[in-house]
Amino acid sequence: MAGHSKFKNIMHRKGAQDKKRAKVFSRLGREISVSVKAGGADPESNIRLRSAISAAKALNMPKDNIERAVKKGEGNDADSNYEEVRYEGYGPDGIAIIVEAMTNNKNRTAAEIRSIFSKSGGNLGESGSVSFGFKRLGAITLEKKLALEEDIFNFVVENGSEDLESNEADYIIYCENSVLHNLNEKIISQFGQTTSAELVWKSENTIEVLETTAGKLFKLLNSLEDNEDVQSVSSNFEVTEDILASLT
Repeated sequence: MAGHSKFKNIMHRKGAQDKKRAKVFSRLGREISVSVKAGGADPESNIRLRSAISAAKALNMPKDNIERAVKKGEGNDADSNYEEVRYEGYGPDGIAIIVEAMTNNKNRTAAEIRSIFSKSGGNLGESGSVSFGFKRLGAITLEKKLALEEDIFNFVVENGSEDLESNEADYIIYCENSVLHNLNEKIISQFGQTTSAELVWKSENTIEVLETTAGKLFKLLNSLEDNEDVQSVSSNFEVTEDILASLT
């Protein structure tokens, strides 16, 4: 088990998501539709769909929206012909960034992402230029008020978790992709509803961000988050609470 990080990009992402519920719902809807298209409309046999629906429910996405997204995935309308694309690049100070997007126009999205990187002093790299330093893992977020740290620590050790981190509000439990859904169900039955269960890119090594760079980096990450086609942004930065406080 690794020690608890002072702050990780997952917290930054959660904060950004809280402010943009409509965007979150459209992202989740897209993920549900693409999951259905890829693996069918039965959540029992389609683990990706099951995770997407569980994430949607955890964020209180209305049932109608979920059902609409499933139907869209079953249909053939042009709107739901999304392709998944991954962009890899570097932000200020060589911070590694992975951007996952779903788009029905790859040329438009690539141009927009490239422009966001260059405006913030970053640059897009080749596929694979960044992801070798990350692991693809499941990440489950649980509110701290639902469990004592010792209890959650012992539970995840016994249940095959890879890593546990915490920030002010949440525990983040990392696990192998293949056990994400089962571990999430176990945590829910033991401690209560989780906030999210998703696949993420987790960096093997982090880079501490200096105050001079932090503002620029967050501007870049926020611009990426705001892009309509972007589903998730992962990075390898770490920042102290003091620097964070000076920016907000």
